This record gives sequence, C-alpha cells and structure tokens, in this order.
Amino acid sequence: MRPIRAVCLGTATALVGLLAGAPVAAAAATDAGSAHGKVITLTGRLAEQTRFPVNPGGAPAQGDRTVFRSILFDQEGKQVGETGGTCDTTRVDNGGAEVCVVTYTLPGGQLSVQGMVFGILNPGPPPAFDNGITGGTGIYDRARGSVHAETIAPGTRRFTIDLE
Repeated sequence: MRPIRAVCLGTATALVGLLAGAPVAAAAATDAGSAHGKVITLTGRLAEQTRFPVNPGGAPAQGDRTVFRSILFDQEGKQVGETGGTCDTTRVDNGGAEVCVVTYTLPGGQLSVQGMVFGILNPGPPPAFDNGITGGTGIYDRARGSVHAETIAPGTRRFTIDLE
C-alpha cells in the first residue's frame, strides 16, 4: 500500500497544519490588537501523524484519513504555535485529492483553515497548496484570507498566512 502523505503539517494543510504560542503573530498584529491585513510567515515541523486507512494493507481509498499535529516556528526559529487537523481522501485517481480542516493556534488566538489538496498520491515531496481561512478567535476574530503551504524539507513546510 502506498501511504497517504501528510499534506498539511498541521494546516492542510494546513491549512495544515493545519499550531502553541508566542511572539511572531503578536508582533505581526496591529497596535489595535487585530492581525487583519497582515502577512505571517511560519515554518511548521511535523510532530505527530496517524493514518486511518479504509483498506488497511491495501490500496489508498476514498475515505482514508490522516490526523496530524505540527509545531510552528517564526523566522528566528522560536516556537510560536502549533497546528492540528485532519485530511480525508476524496479521490484516488489523477494523483489523488483530499479535503483538510486545520486549526492554527498562535499567540493571541486561533485560525480555522480548510480546503482541498491535490496530487497527494504523486511521487515526490507533498504538493504545495492554498487553503482558505474560514474564521478565528482573539486577534483573528472574523479572519479571512488564505494560507499558502509549500514543502521545504522532509516533514517541514513554510506557511504564508495572508490575513485580509
């Protein structure tokens, strides 16, 4: 069986990811206590991942699930948060696809992110993806925008969070 890849280091993402707390997001927030209109760049390192295949020992199938957690670091390498999420396989043809729901926990609040990731069954590193921010708490209350994730090393992704 070809394993399903973790596509969101804890967005899903990712969305990735899918995230435990300190200064990068706080520094990115405006003086008014809101992070809206900011771009935050973080590095996520996979901490835990469990796969729940529909066909244990068999081929990938619709309904396979991956649950993951990643630790987030700012550009200076300081731990600033974590992600946690799930990705469910929605198709296994044409490189595969999955839908991911990820929560990013950051200083000052949380971000909810979800979206599709395509090419999950293709050989090579996990594919880059863009997922939508669907909401948040604290300084991310009513957040909208997107998260772009790209693999930069095995088990490591760069997340660019663009808050509208």
